[in-house]
This record gives sequence, structure tokens and C-alpha cells, in this order.
Amino acid sequence: MEFLRTDDSYFVNLPGYPFTPNYLLVDDTEGGQLRIHYLDEGDKDAEPILLLHGEPSWSFLYRKMIPILVEAGYRVIVPDIIGFGRSDKPSKRSDYTYQRHVDWMKSFVLQLELTNITLVCQDWGGLIGLRMAAEDIPRYTGIVAANTMLPTGDEETNDAFMKWFNYSQESVDFPAGQMINGASVSDLSDDVIAAYDAPFPDETYKTGAREFPLLVPITPDDPATLKNRAAWKVLSQWNKPFLTAFSDSDPITAGGDKMMQEIIPGTKGQKHTTIVNAGHYLQEEQGEVLAKVIVNFIADNR
Repeated sequence: MEFLRTDDSYFVNLPGYPFTPNYLLVDDTEGGQLRIHYLDEGDKDAEPILLLHGEPSWSFLYRKMIPILVEAGYRVIVPDIIGFGRSDKPSKRSDYTYQRHVDWMKSFVLQLELTNITLVCQDWGGLIGLRMAAEDIPRYTGIVAANTMLPTGDEETNDAFMKWFNYSQESVDFPAGQMINGASVSDLSDDVIAAYDAPFPDETYKTGAREFPLLVPITPDDPATLKNRAAWKVLSQWNKPFLTAFSDSDPITAGGDKMMQEIIPGTKGQKHTTIVNAGHYLQEEQGEVLAKVIVNFIADNR
């Protein structure tokens, strides 16, 4: 598999991101290996919190939350999904499949030998992470879902998602930083926008970002539908703690929290919250608030 690797020079002096890079290799089904970048902060013997981002963001999205979670005594692990951030970026659209991304992230967790995981997932972090948890139940002790879903194509696709879907395929340019800015309640600073652009020196690096909207199951015959339905069967019997922490201004995932609360038994009795003054990327706008919600969630369920 051919891939691009963003040069380290693009990640120098990013605002509020002083973290040490870590790397490991995952095997690909066609042979060869890809490199995943990840952050690994805090005591290595502490309980792990796994933070999974979506697209077109990367681990930079969680920079405000990491110090708070570490200070609370946790090991905080934040990988960049393949195709994003400092992780390798396969060059062909056909190299990106839903199943491969689940497999790559499962390999990542296995290599780090993580157990007793609290999973925090947003956007595609949920599409991947909820599958991971449903397919390896003993490894996870709790889940925080934030502005995400696990679609099967059986549900109606909302207009906000289809607008994003069409833009991702029709736009001449695909400015990651400006897209994150546009999905925010307030304007981001120029240096933060530039940091979200950093992984993508030019359009050739954006293959994954362009392809990801097409991988979301929006029809019942999608290749991922059967396994996502199977994951929902597991989640419909999931009794471990499960918290929803959606924002108040995200039209793409609005209502997903209520659906999860109706279906997943582990949501019962939890202190579900709506985080105010935040758009789709609530970690960017209200990261400190979300971090404290996570700390309280874990403490409440010991």
C-alpha cells in the first residue's frame, strides 16, 4: 500500500500542543505496515482513557482535555486515525474502508495491551470506537459518547450530514481548519486553524478526509451495515456505564444522545449532559468542560 507521511516540520510550535509523539506499526490486510501516531500522557500504570477523534481533525483536538485527565490520575492515550494527523495517509481512496479502520485501531489497542479502558469518542471516533467496544467487551469498562453515532443505513439521514457529504465530494479545495471553524459556535484563531491544516500540506494528503464521508453507512446494503447492526445488538445489552455528552449546537448528530439513552441499558442512571456553546467539535470549544464530565463519570461509577 502506498502512503504519504507528513513531515515533522509541519508540527512544530503548535498552540497548546507540547506533547511527545509516539508511534507503532499496524499490519495491513494486503501486506506491509502503516505507522500510527499517538499521544501517551500520564502514569503508564494508571487506568487508561482512550480518546478517539473524527474527521478531518486529529489528536490536536484533545489538547485542552489531556492535562485535566492526567491531573486526575489517568493514563491518556490519543491516536491519530490512519489518514489523519501524524499517522500515515494511504494514497488511494480504495485503501480506505470502514473495516480496515476498525481493524487498525483494534490492533493499536492490542499492541499497547490496554485493558480497563474508558472510551471517549466523537464523530468517526464513535463509528470506529463503538464497534471496537462491542467486539471486545471485556477490554472496556465505560464509554462516553460525544457528538457521534453508529449508523446502519436503516435510519433516515439528516440534511446537515448530506450537506457535508456533498461538500466533501464537490469542493475544489478541502480546507480542514476552515471546516472545523465553520462547524464551531465561535470563530477559531488563525493559529488553531493552521494547526488543523498542518497534517495536510497539499490536496494529495487529503484522500482519507475526502473518502470518509462516503464510508458512513447511509443505505441498508452498505458493506458496514451488518457488522454495525451486530454491534447494536451488543450495545442493546450493554450494562457497563455509558454516558452521552453531546453539544447544544451540532445539527449532524442532534438526537443521537436520546437514541442511545433509549437503547443502551448502561445509560440508565447516568448524569447525561448537554454541553452548551459548542458545535460539532465540542472538544475544541468546551474541552475543559468535557474533560471534567469524563472525570466525574469515572468517579461516579467506581
